[in-house]
Amino acid sequence: MENPHSPISIPEASPKPYKKSFVTTLMEAANLRSPFKEDTYFTSHLKASEKKALQELKDKLMASYGPDGECTMWGIPLLAEDEKADVVLLKFLRARDFRVLDSFRMLEKCLAWRKEFKADSVGEEDLGFKELEGVVAYMHGYDREGHPVCYNAYGVFKDKDMYERIFGDEEKLNKFLRWRIQVLERGISLLHFKPGGINSIIQVTDLKDMPKRELRVASNQILSLFQDNYPEMVARKIFINVPWYFSVLYSMFSPFLTQRTKSKFVISREGHAAETLYKFIRPEDVPVQYGGLSRPNDLQKPASEFTVKGGEKVNIQIEGIEAGATIIWDLVVGGWDLEYSAEFVPNKEDSYTIAVEKPRKLSPTEEAIRNSYTSKESGKLVLSVDNTSSRRKKVAAYRYIVRKSTLE
Repeated sequence: MENPHSPISIPEASPKPYKKSFVTTLMEAANLRSPFKEDTYFTSHLKASEKKALQELKDKLMASYGPDGECTMWGIPLLAEDEKADVVLLKFLRARDFRVLDSFRMLEKCLAWRKEFKADSVGEEDLGFKELEGVVAYMHGYDREGHPVCYNAYGVFKDKDMYERIFGDEEKLNKFLRWRIQVLERGISLLHFKPGGINSIIQVTDLKDMPKRELRVASNQILSLFQDNYPEMVARKIFINVPWYFSVLYSMFSPFLTQRTKSKFVISREGHAAETLYKFIRPEDVPVQYGGLSRPNDLQKPASEFTVKGGEKVNIQIEGIEAGATIIWDLVVGGWDLEYSAEFVPNKEDSYTIAVEKPRKLSPTEEAIRNSYTSKESGKLVLSVDNTSSRRKKVAAYRYIVRKSTLE
């Protein structure tokens, strides 16, 4: 028996094959590398040489700080013989390919920087960047594997007044850098630091409208701070709304990146954010501005995912709606550019179908639809997405709740 709530596909046309652009081919090639495989941090999984390096690093720390020395990071005593300390030390070792002396020097510099920067307390500070919160850099939800996700978008700084207000002088720049570290520290506070646990975050960077030249100094300093003091803290770097010229830039700096770093990269062209993010993050956890369903005052309900093929019309039928009940729904199709409508079909044969939302073309930039309808009689709601004029397959998601009438 068919699920009454599942999308029903009605193919109406066959899409024609099309040639991929050079940039598309380049982007896909970048994503065909072996994907990054995150370390489990189980010491039993280490090679003999890696176990030896871990012990040597512990010995160096003990010799340098002594048994009573203050040597903590993210609230974890690094001289303690426990698995949390091992997770932190292994991050530094991996960042330097298990070269003990290089790892030790990196660790020492990081400890000194954290003390000078007062990194342990930055998470509680009010740095006065209310206008940037939830816009420029922010933690938002988790990926499908449970990693916290940090979103970054610097397009707002194309506004010269905004740029001057935030980066106008060195003092302002340093304050911004402190705020950016604060966002990262709050994300790190969500990690387990436990073998087999969640020990890194996901970075999503939106390159749309990013003023490259103006932000070069800030970008370089942020990158330097992250590389020097937060090794192996990012499991995947997803770049979305990537402009055409990014492939040229990537080819220039690619030779300077390790294969391990490049294997963490996912590159997505403009208009493909939703389909890229859905591979790693559930639709209900993706912000609406990136083709997801997540917004303030959320429905707090998982979404159903489906695809709409090129030349296809899909109807989603939600049955069993009683008289007086209110149905609230969210619906999104990545890169829309198709026709959407909603209608209520009563159960009684002599009743008329009601057009809840008349057919309308939705542009690629539109966010997820949220609407509601209170039925006067029992029936079903039909949500239609018509992709018959397109050749491109699109990812989509929907969810709904039905609230029964309180009237007896």
